[in-house]
Amino acid sequence: MADKYGPIFTIKIGINRALVVSSWEMAKECLTTNDKIFASRPKTLAMEILGYNFSMFGSSPYGSYWRETRKIATLELLSNHRLEKLRHVRDYEVKTCLKELYELWDKSKSTNKMLVEMKRWFADTICNVILRMIVGKGCNSVDSEEWMELLTRFLEMSGKFVVSDALPFLRWLDIGGDERSMKKTAEELDIVVQGWQVNESDLKNLVYLQATLKEAMRLYPAVPLLIPHEAIEECTVNGYHVPAGTQLLINVWKLQRDPRVWEEPCKFQPERFLTKHKDIDVRGQHLELLPFGSGRRMCPGVSFALQVMQFTIASLLQGFDFATPSNEPLDMGEGFGLTMEKSRPLEVLIAPRLSASLYG
Repeated sequence: MADKYGPIFTIKIGINRALVVSSWEMAKECLTTNDKIFASRPKTLAMEILGYNFSMFGSSPYGSYWRETRKIATLELLSNHRLEKLRHVRDYEVKTCLKELYELWDKSKSTNKMLVEMKRWFADTICNVILRMIVGKGCNSVDSEEWMELLTRFLEMSGKFVVSDALPFLRWLDIGGDERSMKKTAEELDIVVQGWQVNESDLKNLVYLQATLKEAMRLYPAVPLLIPHEAIEECTVNGYHVPAGTQLLINVWKLQRDPRVWEEPCKFQPERFLTKHKDIDVRGQHLELLPFGSGRRMCPGVSFALQVMQFTIASLLQGFDFATPSNEPLDMGEGFGLTMEKSRPLEVLIAPRLSASLYG
């Protein structure tokens, strides 16, 4: 539709009017010039019921309640100071999961490699990191009823984390030409980190890893239309009148493949973030790259997401070699939903790269 109607158009979603923008210029007007106007969320029945009458701040309307809950979540859980204090939690959980992977491989080493379903591995790892940050427990020690209670508390406190979807890494593993970029990332790790397991303090020196994660998020943003915004009053965008109550959809999938900005936009090329686009970041300041959104309603967990994803990916690539069963081509089909998932889970074969003592 963006190809046919252009970078800005309106559609009807049921009885609701929605404004769809698909270029960084249109996104800038909505998320900077008109940021406060588009700072609310649509009041859907689903969020009223599942979100405890809109009490979860990720989906709550703009206002004093939303500002206060976001402030609490940002300061108490997601601030740089808090993330630094809880670094040991992330370090412990990631290294424990790597140790368990190695032990599973060791039990089946007669076959030389072991098959792993990556999304489940990521989900378990991130679940443990989050729960230990909040209550000091891991998934294995929490029963289903207690887990639901803890998850509810977490969602009420911090909203939706894009990091809960391991898509950027999964896409990286199965994009054509990735074998070369994975090899380069592993080589960078071998140069930067010698004789020990990678730590979060090493991440700032892993520039190719950072570029690769940016490229994965550019090609396959976890939330391709972001979470819908809603105009709290009428405004003007690109000369067009937008009535109050209009929903806003930011088509970041299209925006981040704009050939005016990105050379060979559909090609997986991490090197672009080491040269021409080296100064472009994902924290909402550069409208050409918006995997976490921008403005008042951007994802507050961006620092947490980047820390966990970079550290987890670095640890995996340092610790294991990856291959697909029988070197078969991978299904790149996309599923349906608010978040973009693979239609079929990614399964890979792993084999250790380090000496056994480094997995202990």
